[in-house]
Amino acid sequence: MSTCATLRGAAALKSLRRARGWSLADTARALIDTARRLGQPLDSSVPSVQRSVARWESAKRPVLPSDRYQLLLAHLYARGTDGHVALGPGSDFAELLDALAHLGEAGNRLSELRALLVRTATDDGSGLLALLGPTTRLSMAAALTDPARVDDVLLADLTTAVGDVNAQVGSLPFARLQLLLAPVIESCRRLLTGGVPEPLLPELRTVAAQAYTLAGRLAFETRDDQASHALYAAATATAGQLDDRWRRAVVHMSHALVTLYSTPGLDSARRLVDAAVRDARTGDSVRVRARAHALQAEIAARSGAERHAQTALSLAWYDIDRENDTGTDPAATSFSADHLRGFEGLCELYVGDAAVAHDFFAGSAAALGPARERVQRAIISTDQALACIRLDAPESAATLLHTCIDSAASTGGRVPALRLRRARKELRPWRREDFVADLDDHLIDVLGS
Repeated sequence: MSTCATLRGAAALKSLRRARGWSLADTARALIDTARRLGQPLDSSVPSVQRSVARWESAKRPVLPSDRYQLLLAHLYARGTDGHVALGPGSDFAELLDALAHLGEAGNRLSELRALLVRTATDDGSGLLALLGPTTRLSMAAALTDPARVDDVLLADLTTAVGDVNAQVGSLPFARLQLLLAPVIESCRRLLTGGVPEPLLPELRTVAAQAYTLAGRLAFETRDDQASHALYAAATATAGQLDDRWRRAVVHMSHALVTLYSTPGLDSARRLVDAAVRDARTGDSVRVRARAHALQAEIAARSGAERHAQTALSLAWYDIDRENDTGTDPAATSFSADHLRGFEGLCELYVGDAAVAHDFFAGSAAALGPARERVQRAIISTDQALACIRLDAPESAATLLHTCIDSAASTGGRVPALRLRRARKELRPWRREDFVADLDDHLIDVLGS
């Protein structure tokens, strides 16, 4: 970290403090009060904490606040002078994260800090507009009154808010994520009715399609299939107005997955997957194309079409390998080789070798580390448990399912819960065994079923 960067971080911290009219001593008292409110009182006097604040803001050799002080600063600056929680662009909290980054804090640590504050802000339902930030709220209020006032900055802030909600999948319950996304959904709906400058319509439609798709998935996870269907219809129509066909393919794939678990049979999901493949083949994202082929392979395997499944898998691997050669995909983080190995496991589970499937699932689950992948990891682990059952290793399956139960409970995920129940049915031959009784007790205690 360069000296120039650290000095910029120190200056930013000082600027935040002064913007609130605080002296060094005021800031020290505020930090002590925050620690006491969080139930983590500081064993330090005001002069001692004041000296720490001064070291962070030093114009000669500033130091990075410790992890504990970073947490206290985050809670302190997450709440604006108006008393409202604000974490989005333009907020004091966002400025704090920038300052800490300049002072040398790692990006993953700042992401964890932000995720923690999002969770805290929504614990009591008081921070539902937190991701929009104070600047975005004011801009949005003006734009809803006069859509001609929409600008690139506002649309970028909305895109960031959708990405923030999406990033919390696996960390926050789905019902809470719905509430966080609701202001963006309503804003997009109203702005799309007309009046937005023509050059900005593609960007507005892009963020609206992303928001509707995510909202459709969240509605499905909270068992509101009617709302989910309506949101996916809106996402499909909106994405269909964009030149980037891969964006509509993304909508089709998300819709296909929820359809697979909410509609009997495979035909409806297959039609959506086939539509996704058609759009992906004419789009610019090879990663999206790979995911579409992988979903096509899963549908084929579920219907017993082994040759079709293997062909689709081969196309997916071809796409992944080809994209790795370019590194310019517009949806580079949407799908990976680790995800694809999970699909390979599914195909082996349905039309191949259970032992091979188990190994694919184990490797894929181990590679999906971030919280954002927690739901997917739980799904893959339940499939791995099915492979164990078919390999006559029911106790190993039960052990895997215990971890899946905890994950499903923490996120409220519908798909992991459905996969869990299916795996439990497969354990019926061992229903009198103690390890199955323990699993049933865990299911009842945590999921109520």
